[in-house]
Amino acid sequence: MPATTRTTLRRGLAAAAALPLLIAALASCGYGSQAKNDQKKVAAVGEKLSADSVRLGYFPNLTHATALVGDREGIFQKELGGTQLKVSTFNAGPSAIEALNAGSIDIGFIGPSPAINGYTKSQGKNLRIVAGSASGGVKLVVNPEKIKTVDDVKGKRIATPQLGNTQDVAFLNWVSEQGWKVDSQSGKGDVSVLRTDNKIAPNAYKSGAIDGAWVPEPIASKLVSQGAKVLLDESELWPDKQFVITNVIVSQTFLEQHPDVVEAVLRGSVRTNAWIAAHSEQAKASANARLEELTGKPLADDVIDGAWPSIRFTDDPLATTLQAQADHAVKSGLLKKPDLTGIYDLKPLNRVLKAAGRPEASDAGLGVK
Repeated sequence: MPATTRTTLRRGLAAAAALPLLIAALASCGYGSQAKNDQKKVAAVGEKLSADSVRLGYFPNLTHATALVGDREGIFQKELGGTQLKVSTFNAGPSAIEALNAGSIDIGFIGPSPAINGYTKSQGKNLRIVAGSASGGVKLVVNPEKIKTVDDVKGKRIATPQLGNTQDVAFLNWVSEQGWKVDSQSGKGDVSVLRTDNKIAPNAYKSGAIDGAWVPEPIASKLVSQGAKVLLDESELWPDKQFVITNVIVSQTFLEQHPDVVEAVLRGSVRTNAWIAAHSEQAKASANARLEELTGKPLADDVIDGAWPSIRFTDDPLATTLQAQADHAVKSGLLKKPDLTGIYDLKPLNRVLKAAGRPEASDAGLGVK
């Protein structure tokens, strides 16, 4: 096991040991909701920070449950005091990066591949990763009548959400490790890789247009509810079964001008993750209620019950796995070898963790100098 991985594991265990202290503090704050359909309307009350407002972006997706729950339960707004939280939602990483670059959002929850692409395309000038949010929650689900073993995937049609997105890179890397050949751009080869929007994937599976999909939750569990079977959980491929699936990013300009606001949002993220860990069922209901508010429809019980346990919410950005994911994209021909030095600025997060009595998170040598 690499030294960086062992260090990350030790820090994770230490953080887990310190978690009860943070949970006790949360209980005294009164976070949590019994109501299913009424979003908490927490007003911007108290002393205003250095900005009048902060614009937060995230996806209506279970791997963004830190944002779903922290928003719905009012945890972010309570930490921001008199600074108003303004929320936007997105369906894909590239659109969130475009919004960050255009100044439409200041802070966002996003997957590793869009963060890497956004950072490299701007030559390291547009964003910083300031915290982790979630690990896991990605599965290869297949039609059990057509695919019974890994070998059966060869020659089949497998969906990924988008060319070059996090799951697309992971699947192409896995295919390569099987010794199969696929053209990364066209998706043609020993396996047919069909880039299919997550919203369309369930209908594509139902119609027989795809034989399986490498997708995040809750899409994987939606396909399972239609008869698909889980062939592989991506976490099984990673050391300690951990890999970053959602990060917290911030505009470099906003971070420089309003570090106190960024730190307040990170306090909200850390407190939300601790509350999720202490109240899993209540947090699951809160996330689903927020999804209903955003999309007009909650996830079915069998879907969210299947999806929720596979996602691990973490403040640690799992930086060594980000570098590995970048290496996978290079190997697949989707990315030129990037210099990721400076992509992380974990100083605000580590101040929050220190205040909670927890160890610092590591940037694996990729932090801003």
